[in-house]
Amino acid sequence: MSKRDIRWRVPSGVEPTELDKMVMYYQNHGHLVPKRELIKTPEQIEGIRQSGIINTGVLDLVAKEIHEGMSTLDIDKLVHDYTIAHGAIPATLGYEGFPKSCCTSINEVVCHGIPNEDEILEEGDIINVDCTTIYNGYYADASRMFVIGKTTPKKQRLVEVAKECLQIGMEAAKPFSFVGDIGNAIEKHAKNNGFSVVKDLCGHGVGVEFHEEPDVEHYGKKGTGMLLVPGMVFTIEPMINVGTYKVFIDEEDGWTVVTEDEKPSAQWNIHS
Repeated sequence: MSKRDIRWRVPSGVEPTELDKMVMYYQNHGHLVPKRELIKTPEQIEGIRQSGIINTGVLDLVAKEIHEGMSTLDIDKLVHDYTIAHGAIPATLGYEGFPKSCCTSINEVVCHGIPNEDEILEEGDIINVDCTTIYNGYYADASRMFVIGKTTPKKQRLVEVAKECLQIGMEAAKPFSFVGDIGNAIEKHAKNNGFSVVKDLCGHGVGVEFHEEPDVEHYGKKGTGMLLVPGMVFTIEPMINVGTYKVFIDEEDGWTVVTEDEKPSAQWNIHS
């Protein structure tokens, strides 16, 4: 193994822990392992948890207030005002030029929809509201699907299966399993229910930064990808489509991701 392949390094003069020995065993057998600094300390995990409390509160507020006739800009204001009132920062606001405090993605929009005053929620819409909160320098990232009034059976089932995919992915995320195990479980459940999984977008590490290693793809093979080690924090956010898994980015705003066939998509997201 070359020095370039060695990601898990025990500092000089430090006695390796049992965790170090376990990870180095996998590393020595050719598996991709995380860098040691990706393992969060108890203090960092507590900071992320505190940020997560606010982030959850934001989505709880949206769940309480969302309704037919509301604009997506109204949703953004709820998110922004709640976050600021709790001493936190909406991470998306200004991130690489993104202009709002959350993402609002309706029907065929997969993710990164930009809230605006002219986009009004209608009966039967399904919408993903995606929020990331920074509190005392720590990041928490989650999203939920909401159904406006009564929708079609197909869209209702899509929303349900996307949430089931999230739960199944969480159950697959066990110590000393692999990122590929998560994706394999999600893809299998989606396909068994007649849906596809977006491949161009993925979950990611989070906590100290907005986006960290590893990339968490929602499809794949068991036993592949990065080794999952206790102390890692990452999002699982399966994007499940009625039709094709292929997507495109709206050329006008450079952010909004839409299904290629413009059929509905649903996403649930949690950090684990």
